[in-house]
Amino acid sequence: MQKLKMLVTGGAGFIGTNIIKRLLKDGHEVESLDNYTTGLKQNELKDCTYWIGDIQNIYDLATNFDVVFHMAAIGRIQPSFDNPEDYINTNFNGTYEVVKFCTENNIPLIYAGSSSKHSGRYKNPYTFSKDIGEDIIKLYQTHFGLKASIARFYNVYGPYQLLEGDYTTLIGRWLTNIEKGIRCEIYGDGEQRRDFTHVNDIVEALVLIMQKNAYGHEFELGRGQNISLNEIVEMLNINVIYKEGKPGEARNTLCESTLAKEVLGWDPKINLNEYL
Repeated sequence: MQKLKMLVTGGAGFIGTNIIKRLLKDGHEVESLDNYTTGLKQNELKDCTYWIGDIQNIYDLATNFDVVFHMAAIGRIQPSFDNPEDYINTNFNGTYEVVKFCTENNIPLIYAGSSSKHSGRYKNPYTFSKDIGEDIIKLYQTHFGLKASIARFYNVYGPYQLLEGDYTTLIGRWLTNIEKGIRCEIYGDGEQRRDFTHVNDIVEALVLIMQKNAYGHEFELGRGQNISLNEIVEMLNINVIYKEGKPGEARNTLCESTLAKEVLGWDPKINLNEYL
């Protein structure tokens, strides 16, 4: 396999760390750009070069990358109602700088989109900020020669996920609460369904995009199986507290990943019950 030089934005975060781990394993040279808002120093891996900085300052870096994996973003729906400006600034303005950087230097771009767009562009500030990030990519693909693909993730969980705080995953938060003896909370009736997808499967798809030069696509990356929160409660055999539902959340998510399977040969392997 040819050794390539990669840049992973958000490389000290959840998905970014897993990508870097895989790219290093495959023998590539990897650099990370992260402002450590949600990224963690403890996630840093040997043999990767870590730059501390905002993605809007991407021009401070060298330009000789073979691929950019743009994973940096402020995530989660509920915090986006409290500080929408931060979401727009990072997820749109930051993405705009990454897009210009890749276009001007002829670097292929793989962008972490969000499946939340299917619940409505204006359902919450987070979804809007990610969706307009997609818009700028499509604009630069159409008119300025950007080589890129969009990968939309469905309810990702797994190693290096945040376990506490506003930006944790549901699975991460619940497992932490169980370990601490704290009752888990469900906002709503628990019948909302989610297509939980292991991060290793997500990383495999992203690597396949790079390996197969599969640019110009919008890939939906999820298992294609959803499960209710109440079913997870039964799997974990725990008692939970039900609270009033929160705004901006989709009732159900379910991925249709036919394109990823046809173009990439992608086949997600890991079931949630195996992880729990």
